[in-house]
Amino acid sequence: MDKKCGLYRNQNSIKVKKRPITFFPYFIYLCIVVDMKTIEELLQPDSPYSNVIVQKQFHSKKNTVAYVTIKNKPRVLKWFVPGFKQQMETEVATLKKAAGELQVPHIYNVDDPRNVITMSYIMGENLCDVLHEKTTTISEKLRLMVLLAEWFARFHQHFKTVDEFYIRGDPTLQNFILADRIWGVDFEESRKGKPVEDIAGCCASLLTTDPMFTAEKFQLCKQFIKSYNDRSQWKLGTINDDVAYALLEKIQWRPGDEEHLRTYAARIRKHGL
Repeated sequence: MDKKCGLYRNQNSIKVKKRPITFFPYFIYLCIVVDMKTIEELLQPDSPYSNVIVQKQFHSKKNTVAYVTIKNKPRVLKWFVPGFKQQMETEVATLKKAAGELQVPHIYNVDDPRNVITMSYIMGENLCDVLHEKTTTISEKLRLMVLLAEWFARFHQHFKTVDEFYIRGDPTLQNFILADRIWGVDFEESRKGKPVEDIAGCCASLLTTDPMFTAEKFQLCKQFIKSYNDRSQWKLGTINDDVAYALLEKIQWRPGDEEHLRTYAARIRKHGL
């Protein structure tokens, strides 16, 4: 995985992370190999997608995702590999429940036999890119962290039940688009959990994108956490251990940064952000 805004390389097969099955700090992950496909394989002459025009295929760590036009209308096709049928069902259920209430893509069609979702295309800039542009001022970055915190607070409130929370999962900056507002995308890892998992994971995403662990990044994380606490009816409590854990989880993807990640994880656990 590239450290600059976490773009995944376009490979024919990759390993996919599952949740850890042993107790911290010893990580053992179950992995499966996914045969990645190109979007052109879906667009055969005898398929219902033969009239689709591909504009761009996105980098994806698991599935095939592309920006396309269908009858001159912009759409996103997300093609799940057979082994990720459950993840497709999770994404569909999350998007349907969030429809009209949260800034998420609209579902136009669910093709169960082919494991394909057709969604609206959110025209804007990737939030990770915006936060790392040299022309983006620190005041604008702080404002964006407030907007991101507001998005998470609304998501957690919308999906909260009497007894438990539902989190977005995979809370990396790359899964947000800045348009008229901040929009969330990619919900296949949504699940029951604690809000702090999303917030800590997002902080870890910010801290570990080049340039890593700068004073500005820590400032943005503090703004993000404060803004979330200000906008939610519950408090995160101490988040240091959760951020440290999220940093250590990244070692499996970035073994070359292991020493750096462990150093900062220990520092944050001891001294905080």
